[in-house]
Amino acid sequence: MESVGGCGARSVEALVAELADAGFGRGELLAVAVAPGVGLGLATLAGWSTSLPSTSLPAADDAGVRTDDLAAAVAGLEAALRPRWVWWSQATAAPLVAAGVRLAACWDLVSVHRLLFGGWRADPARVWAHLHDLDPAALPTVAPIDLFSRLAAQDEDPEQAVLPDGYLRPEWVAGAWAEAPGRVARWAELAAVAAGVQRDRLAVLAQERPHAPATARSESAAELLCAELAADGLPVDRAVAEDIIAGFVGPRPRTVAEADELRDRRDETVLRHAPVGGAVDLRSPGQVKALLRRIGVEVPDTRAWRLEALRDTHPLVEALLAWRKAERMATTFGYGWLDEHLGADGRFRGSWSGSDGAAGRMTASAGLHNMPADLRPAVVAEPGHVFVRADLGQIEPRVLAAVSGDRELARATAEDDLYLPVARQLGVDRPTAKVAVLGAMYGQTTGRGAQVLRRLTTTYPVAMAHLEDADRAGQGSRDLRTYGGRLIRMGYTNANEVSERDARGRAAARGRYGRNALIQGAAAELFKVWAATVRARGAASGARIVLCLHDELLVHVPVEHGDATAALVDDALAEAAHRWAPDDSVRFVADIAVIPRWSDAKG
Repeated sequence: MESVGGCGARSVEALVAELADAGFGRGELLAVAVAPGVGLGLATLAGWSTSLPSTSLPAADDAGVRTDDLAAAVAGLEAALRPRWVWWSQATAAPLVAAGVRLAACWDLVSVHRLLFGGWRADPARVWAHLHDLDPAALPTVAPIDLFSRLAAQDEDPEQAVLPDGYLRPEWVAGAWAEAPGRVARWAELAAVAAGVQRDRLAVLAQERPHAPATARSESAAELLCAELAADGLPVDRAVAEDIIAGFVGPRPRTVAEADELRDRRDETVLRHAPVGGAVDLRSPGQVKALLRRIGVEVPDTRAWRLEALRDTHPLVEALLAWRKAERMATTFGYGWLDEHLGADGRFRGSWSGSDGAAGRMTASAGLHNMPADLRPAVVAEPGHVFVRADLGQIEPRVLAAVSGDRELARATAEDDLYLPVARQLGVDRPTAKVAVLGAMYGQTTGRGAQVLRRLTTTYPVAMAHLEDADRAGQGSRDLRTYGGRLIRMGYTNANEVSERDARGRAAARGRYGRNALIQGAAAELFKVWAATVRARGAASGARIVLCLHDELLVHVPVEHGDATAALVDDALAEAAHRWAPDDSVRFVADIAVIPRWSDAKG
């Protein structure tokens, strides 16, 4: 690719004209690299590219579009061309979103890489190596400077981003691409090349997984949404949050001594029920297990779900369960947690990723994905706004019906509660039917649900065969691909390194993981299509998604648009399902409510 321009002030209008002359059309892929204070790089897959140093941008173009910074230049191009922006990762979107730029569509190289090749690790060097069939284990690294490295550097051109052996120069990967405008342009060119290769790979994959190209676009949209979630934050009322925390752990300690005193008081609520004699550290599972044995409660471990079943056996067990909630609040979701992540603007922020690297579910840091339900009353819509909360109903069995093509199970999805027709078909009560269906997807082989597995197989043979095929593939260490094309790596066990019994156990675990990941992965794909559709359709009314929690969306919207946004979210689910599913035989449902605070949602 050959750079054009790069000298003197360039207006957005001039850039649009250059792109038009190069044959660029609305909605096409346009690679961008942004180095704040340095410059902007743009490149098309057809070979056009340009470098815009920050100093070359005028105060405003002829149309009045401000271009005195890089983000404004991108915003101007967005308004004029509506391209699908190509970038290496969400890191490119972050400064644009922080500057208030909202882009319609993108092609995120990292998210598409995880779709094509699986796993989590997806830095530019690894993305490039996989696309060019280079060994990722041999990626070059930045070596410490010594005599030999200086001699080697004399024979290399540091301006060459690609080494003679085809790998990306590690210094560029580490950030040297952002040191000069020309390098920024070259980094955009390389992104365009990578996107072209990814598109070709997806075309091949589409022969096996027809939805793979569409999945690449929705996965990219999810990464853009993640950048917006991180920038916008979740509305949280600090006073309410602090009152809730105080109810569990006491008032905010002013000194270390006060913190220690509060800690001792929490411990005493449990230890007062303990037999006399011997100090016990409640933060040591081994010592807690020994303490339980002293009161006649024998357990293999001290997991909460196990203790829940024993809470009525002795007052100490009930006190221990309450202590654990308070301890978790104090150590993980306490005052320090609030101070670290809740801004002065009343927005709680963490980082977000569109994929967990396994089945592909969205993830978040700062406790956003495992915030205790007790804290939900503190998640309050801002004045003049409401939340639209939407939770997908029984998504996993509905996805199983769709991706397996089981017509009998698909018929059950016509009802709001699909477990009722399943129960009638199996001749069991609803709770047993639910446990059986979920158990089949998680590989449960014992217990109440497993007892009706044979009836499940007879009644829904296509769906059960789909799960069994995934189970066998997992046990055989054969990688899987979801309905949308995401690669799920299964790993393997070296039989020479473990006993035969351990090898069988690990194979069985891979089988259970395989059958579940196949459905979880497909459900994650549908969820992200839905979220991307809500994001796009709700923009005009000021609706912003502020939380994606597993199968749940929380949308922040002006109060006058609350009811309309609720209808929009429902319509968006129907639209997403129509675009995502192989046909319209499966009905997807969501519980949708307009509420002032998160805790007002049912369930």
